[in-house]
Amino acid sequence: MSIHRSGRLVFLVFMAAAAMAGCAKRDSITVGALPDDYRTNHPIVLSEKEQVLDLPVGVFSYRMTPQQKMSLEGFMEHYGESGKAVVTVLVPSGSPNERAASRLSEDIAQFLYRRGVPKGHLQVLSYDAPAEQASPVRVSYSVVAATTGQCGRWPEDLLDTTENKHYANFGCAYQNNLAAQIANPMDLLGPRKTTPIDAENRDTAIGRYKAGQVADEFWVRSEVEY
Repeated sequence: MSIHRSGRLVFLVFMAAAAMAGCAKRDSITVGALPDDYRTNHPIVLSEKEQVLDLPVGVFSYRMTPQQKMSLEGFMEHYGESGKAVVTVLVPSGSPNERAASRLSEDIAQFLYRRGVPKGHLQVLSYDAPAEQASPVRVSYSVVAATTGQCGRWPEDLLDTTENKHYANFGCAYQNNLAAQIANPMDLLGPRKTTPIDAENRDTAIGRYKAGQVADEFWVRSEVEY
């Protein structure tokens, strides 16, 4: 082997080693920069969130209408799941419908008491309303809710992917939708206590299944026909 060829071989080996060293260093930097996660960037947190319902009131209204009762019934459906929070009824003051709203607030209070709000957990307050228009009666209470931060942050160009990271808004909508679907936010803190089993009913069901005493409707519904 000539000296020229040998020197060239040594040079190639040196360049390959340098390239491998450079790759190793770059991989180390990349791996160290990857801990960013959409669950970390947009965490689901538990916090108190105010639930608000505005009930429109006519100037000549005297009692709650069936539509108002239905709206209030739906609004109070989840009341008590986070504890018996204080319910606030805000009545407009100074508006053309001030007297009607005051009469309506009495009906609302009686409705809420029948709905399960304790006597000491209801407060009726007034707020300054415009004198030129009718204002609603506002009913509100706080609950523990699962929430995330606001979506729509675009601080950087999406095409800047040299560090192979998620963009700032990645996963935000998913986290928001997941938080909105959680029926009991306290489940995020830990599992609930299991309820006692009905041993007698369970033994009866298992015994009937072993004996083949299964209703015909079950077999019809469980079979798939093509």
